[in-house]
Amino acid sequence: MTVNESLAQLSNGMVYTSMVVYAGSFLGFAASFANGRGQQDESEAARGSVASTKRNTVDVTNAASVSGAGATATLTKTDPDDEAPLPPGRRAGNIAMSLMWLATGFLLISVIARGFSAGRAPWGNMYEFSLAAALATAIVFLILSIKHDLRWLGVFVVGAILLTLGAAVTILYTESAQLVPALKSVWLVIHVLAAIICGGAFTIGAAVTGLYLVRDRAEIRAAKRGDGSPVDGWLASRVPAAERLDTMAYRINAFVFPLWTFAVIAGAIWAEAAWGRYWGWDPKETWAFITWVIYAGYLHARATAGWRGRKAAVICLVGYLAFLINYFGVNFFASGLHSYAGLN
Repeated sequence: MTVNESLAQLSNGMVYTSMVVYAGSFLGFAASFANGRGQQDESEAARGSVASTKRNTVDVTNAASVSGAGATATLTKTDPDDEAPLPPGRRAGNIAMSLMWLATGFLLISVIARGFSAGRAPWGNMYEFSLAAALATAIVFLILSIKHDLRWLGVFVVGAILLTLGAAVTILYTESAQLVPALKSVWLVIHVLAAIICGGAFTIGAAVTGLYLVRDRAEIRAAKRGDGSPVDGWLASRVPAAERLDTMAYRINAFVFPLWTFAVIAGAIWAEAAWGRYWGWDPKETWAFITWVIYAGYLHARATAGWRGRKAAVICLVGYLAFLINYFGVNFFASGLHSYAGLN
């Protein structure tokens, strides 16, 4: 089957378009973060409580005046002061989130067009895997943001996406082409797609874990002062409480760990079909297993009282480092049966 060059060019154009829009989103999230968006949750709740009190006071006043006039209805009026404009950080965060949805749509079109250009799954080499991994990271973030306000995390996530796409188009780029024989299997869709989704979730989890370590250290310093002063530090003061960050990171990693387990097992099944053995300690297989062991250790540590908190968080970051080594290092510096990343 020949490659559809028009679709291949469309894919390339959509990648660059998404990068431009992601750059705008990054600037918006940066402005939001600089304005302390991450720490506005409590203050917004307080403002909501004050606004509610104002409305109740106005309602009671109106009811009393109407009752005195012999009326039976109660009037409700909203205090004009409650109609205050959004703070700059909130407005910038909203714009950034909208731009991220748009950029992710462009990137999705790029990945789909890349697949249709060659008539196969769009992750047959490292360039395509990087596009799909960036897309998965964005989708995981956007899904989580539907339920939680994650504007404080956006600058870090979009930054990682831009770095991934930048590396893809400058270092890893490969022309759209047919698959090598070893990849022509239904397991390409099953195994690699699972790994791509895990990569997106692991990236979000690692970002939250890193921020947890920063915030936790700041909270410890604040507790030692003992004067009730707020958490200091430009970064720590702009993210949620350490306990919330720790819980969020744990839930993300605990949710995705079974999928990574499935990805490793699916890879073994594919290896048996392609090479006649389930496991051969190929560098890619070895680092996938190392990553699995470290994340298993992290989840076990979170269930052990003496290893919760910072110690478990460090294990999580080591696990993500092992994932990155499997993603980049093995393809660049190791040789084995998985040497089909499309790198020169």
